[in-house]
Amino acid sequence: MLSRVAPWLASRNETGLGVRVLGGADTLALRALAGEDPVSNVFILAHLDSVGTAAPTSGGASVIGVFDDETLLGACWAGANLVPVQLDPEFAGHVAAAAHQSGRRYASIFGPADTVLALYSRFEQLGHFAHEVRSRQPLLSLSGKPSIEANPRLTFGTMADFDRILPACAAMFEEEVGYSPFLGGHDFYSRRVAGLIRQGHSLVHIDEAGTVVFKAELGAVTADVTQVQGVWMNPEMRGLHQSAGYMAAVVNLSRTYAPVTSLYVNDYNAKARATYERVGFEQVGTFATVLF
Repeated sequence: MLSRVAPWLASRNETGLGVRVLGGADTLALRALAGEDPVSNVFILAHLDSVGTAAPTSGGASVIGVFDDETLLGACWAGANLVPVQLDPEFAGHVAAAAHQSGRRYASIFGPADTVLALYSRFEQLGHFAHEVRSRQPLLSLSGKPSIEANPRLTFGTMADFDRILPACAAMFEEEVGYSPFLGGHDFYSRRVAGLIRQGHSLVHIDEAGTVVFKAELGAVTADVTQVQGVWMNPEMRGLHQSAGYMAAVVNLSRTYAPVTSLYVNDYNAKARATYERVGFEQVGTFATVLF
């Protein structure tokens, strides 16, 4: 089956490095590699926790590995997005070529900035051009409790509130990337939001009138780290200095899963960065995101 979806499965480039799709036998090596930086690699670690294997998924997503003999040097998730895993920028061209050969379309590349930008540089040469490049996104983390008082009104979302949460999530998405998440159809994004709610990864405050005031999601969760995404304050409630209290509540709720809370933010979003600093987040790295 792998040879049909990846004809480049066991290629060897001019440097002598091997480039291939990982299989089940590579699971421990991939987990060890990602474990070198559990904050940066929480996405792939959460995936491994969920499915238990590095082998391709039933939906066709896979992990491309770069090897020196039998040693896994770096990797990259290749699904709806490309997500590098401890991948040195000097190996990015090999992975980009393999991802290009697969014929798959990618919505984005995100992860450590140097590697993401190296991947995109090669993608440009292969004829893939970005809608937007966000080259500096501070990666933040907080170990333990927030430094300010949390807003007690934030809670875990439930499916009873799905019809309120979904429009808020869609509004955040469109505000963040510039187009509706429903462009490719309503079902996929709706299932994604419903899945987060069912997993207990949706955090929301809905007021007495049924209006979503604030919401966020835990986009990736392991026993060590959670990664927060989709932070959104209702536009009518902005400017009232409530964001920090809500973010402190996000930290407290995320700590029911893991001791470390992380997120990444656009460097130009000065207000958000100031809020996160007030809550106690500190920068531990720099991410970048390329949107296609």
